[in-house]
Amino acid sequence: MKESSEPTELSIVHKVAWRFMPLIMVCYFFAFFDRINIGFAKFQLQTELGLSATAYGLGASLFVLGYVLFEVPGNMILYRVGARKWISRIMVTWGLATAAMIFVTSETQFYIARFMIGASEAGFAPGILYYFTVWFPRSYRGRITSMLFLASACSGLIGAPIAGLVLSYMDGLMGLGGWRWLFVLGGLPCVLLGITVFALLKDRIEDASFLTADEKALLGATIAKEHVHAAVGHSLFGAFKTPGFLMLGVLYFLIQMASYGLNFWVPDLIHSSGVRDSTVIGALTAVPYVFGAITMFVLGRLSDVTGKRTTYLCALLLAGALAFILSGIFDHNTVLLVGALALMGAGIVASIPMFYTLPAKILVGAGAASGIALINTMGQLGGIVSPVMVGRVRDLTGSTTPALYVIAGLCLLAAGIVAFGLPSTMRSKETDVAMEAEVG
Repeated sequence: MKESSEPTELSIVHKVAWRFMPLIMVCYFFAFFDRINIGFAKFQLQTELGLSATAYGLGASLFVLGYVLFEVPGNMILYRVGARKWISRIMVTWGLATAAMIFVTSETQFYIARFMIGASEAGFAPGILYYFTVWFPRSYRGRITSMLFLASACSGLIGAPIAGLVLSYMDGLMGLGGWRWLFVLGGLPCVLLGITVFALLKDRIEDASFLTADEKALLGATIAKEHVHAAVGHSLFGAFKTPGFLMLGVLYFLIQMASYGLNFWVPDLIHSSGVRDSTVIGALTAVPYVFGAITMFVLGRLSDVTGKRTTYLCALLLAGALAFILSGIFDHNTVLLVGALALMGAGIVASIPMFYTLPAKILVGAGAASGIALINTMGQLGGIVSPVMVGRVRDLTGSTTPALYVIAGLCLLAAGIVAFGLPSTMRSKETDVAMEAEVG
């Protein structure tokens, strides 16, 4: 029997994913690496610039401050001018700002550079997440979002060992410290990627020359139908009125407190456990991202099939809480510490893409662009608080352990919000996803 040539939703989604996701994932790989490379550079940077742990934490936080201040305005512009142009602009400017770290010679310049990098990158992640709401039906966004954040896990997995090699073998090259080369090698590729984004991404389904007319019609009709049946979050003001919107912001703040604790301080934890070689530290730092990548891939697909987004998110946060406690207990035993970090990666790294399946259920259009940006902004405030808090605790006590226990408590609070604090309407939408998901 001759097979039908009629397009299916699944075949169209596969075609769109193959066209856009490799480039988007490479972009996010560098975005995440440029965010965590400060953790790898910490030892050499602190020594050369004479920074205390508190000063280092403040510099790390100023990145987030710049990010937060320009996040929502940036995404409102993105909605007006189109994701292709704005994401391209973001990548070019943040790539140049990151590479400019090569010129930093003082504590004040360090603070200014970190702020400028954050301001330049503002809007990238929520812009990509908004882009998904334009191109992918809701029942596929769990696995698509997991693919995006899989790039962040790969950034830690691949970037950590590379960072260790750069710090070890490029230190002193042309009279420059290895940490300076780390920022140059992380920043300049982003400029080329920004140009590529402008050339290859499309803003609208109607502009997709790689889709047939029937495929465009089916995909457009599916997404339009979801937007019609979404909650009131069609604008930023409407997003504020949507039940659960502000609670999502609080929840993401707590998740980011844990995430920045992982991203900025894992190399320091491994160093404090007795490891001194930069290459080995880089290799061991990859461990939590390996387990995070595996977990997000498995649960991303499983959550699309079952629709149990909040159930999995709660479990991941509980695993993260346990991992931070174990990291404090085993802070001087490298083998057991790395085991705790593996659990931390599985819980915290995988919780972020799982969380980001929730906002798109209640926000559409301009509300999705600005609302997701605002939620991300609220979350990124955790990136201001967490590094400074951990750095201050380390300066006062000589140990990071008390701060790890605080973050564990915040993970427990976040799990409680997921289990009991989100509105029933948000949880009830999980069954809609389960009914719509295609298996295979």
